[in-house]
Amino acid sequence: MFNKRKTMIDITKSDILAALKKIDEPNFNKDVLILNTIKKYELSDHKLNLFLSLPILEREIPTQLKTKFEEQLKKEYPALKEVSLKVEGRTEHSASEVNNSVLPGVKNTIAIASGKGGVGKSTVAVNLAVALAKDGAEVGLIDADIYGPSIPLMMGISGKPKVFQDANSMKMIPLESYGIKIMSIGLLVDDSSPIIWRGPMASGAVKQFMSDVEWGNLDYLIFDLPPGTGDIQLTLVQTIPLSSAVIVTTPQEVSLIDARKALKMFNRVNVPVAGIVENMSYFIAPDTKKHYDIFGSGGGSKLASELGVPFLGGIPIDPRIRMGGDNGVPIIFDMPNDEHAKIIMELSRSLDKNVKEIRGKNSSKVEIILDDN
Repeated sequence: MFNKRKTMIDITKSDILAALKKIDEPNFNKDVLILNTIKKYELSDHKLNLFLSLPILEREIPTQLKTKFEEQLKKEYPALKEVSLKVEGRTEHSASEVNNSVLPGVKNTIAIASGKGGVGKSTVAVNLAVALAKDGAEVGLIDADIYGPSIPLMMGISGKPKVFQDANSMKMIPLESYGIKIMSIGLLVDDSSPIIWRGPMASGAVKQFMSDVEWGNLDYLIFDLPPGTGDIQLTLVQTIPLSSAVIVTTPQEVSLIDARKALKMFNRVNVPVAGIVENMSYFIAPDTKKHYDIFGSGGGSKLASELGVPFLGGIPIDPRIRMGGDNGVPIIFDMPNDEHAKIIMELSRSLDKNVKEIRGKNSSKVEIILDDN
C-alpha cells in the first residue's frame, strides 16, 4: 500500500508505475507499463515532470488516458503541487523503413512464442528454421530466451562469435549450423554460468543481437522467445516490425490458457499471427501406427478457430525428436524421410505461405514502430 504521507524524495519510478496501474481504463492494457516506458522523470519542489513512451500506436491511446494518469498520481501523492505529464505512443513508420535501419538485409522476422514453458517451443523453432533452409531459404535464428538459452545445444554448436570493426561500430559474426546463422547468449557465456540480469539488461542483449550482428541477407530471421509476455517480447515489438508470430502450445487446457494470452499480446501490438503449432499433439505407436492422444486432442485447432488464426498443424510426440535436440542433430535434418520430419516440413511450408500472404496484405500498410530510444 502507498503511504499518503510520503515526501516527494521518496517517490520512485516503481512507485509511479504501481500508481498508474491502478487506473480504471478498459481500453488500455496496463501490462505495457514497465520501467522502460518512463523516458523522463524529474521531481523537484513538489513538482513532477514525467514522460511516458507506450509500446502501442499513438492513435490507439485512449484520449482520456493522460487525464486519468494525472488524476491518479495526484490522488496517490496529495503533496504534489503540479504534475506535468507527456504520454506518447509509437509514431507510425513503414515496415521497410524500420527494417532497413535495424536489419537491412532481412525480409521477414518471425517470433516463435508460447504462453508457458515446457511446450517444446525451442524444438519447434529449431526444426522450422532447418526446414525453411532445406527448402532453399536463407535463415537466421536468434535465441532470445536469455535466461534459458538452449539453441546452441539443440543446433550442435559451440565457440565464441568472431568480432570485426565495420565503418561505424564493432560487429559480431553469427555462428552457422545446418545452413542457419545463429546468435545466442549461450555462445557468449560459460555453460554453467547463470544469467542473473534484470529485465532491461536482457532486453538490451536482444537489441544487440539485432543491431550488432552481421546477419547479411536473409529470407527469414526467427526469434526463439522466452515463455510469457514480458520485457523481451515488448522490446522486440518496439524495435523492429515483426512480420508475424507463431504460437506453440500443447493440446491440454493448462497450456491453451497461456497460449491464448500470448496470442492476444501480439494482437494488441499489431503483430499478425501466422499460425498455431500444437506440439506433442499425439503419439504414433511404432508397431501398430495407431495414434494415442496422450495430452488430449484438438486443443490447438480449437484455439485457432476461436481466435481466427491459421492452424499450422500438430507435431507428434516422439523420443527421437527429444534425442535430436539433446544431441544437436534436429530430426528434420537427421531423418528427413521419417513421418515426423515430413510433418514438420509441411508445417514450415504452410508457415512460409502464410507469411508471404501477410506480407502481401501489409505491403502498403503501417506495421510495428522503431523505438526512438
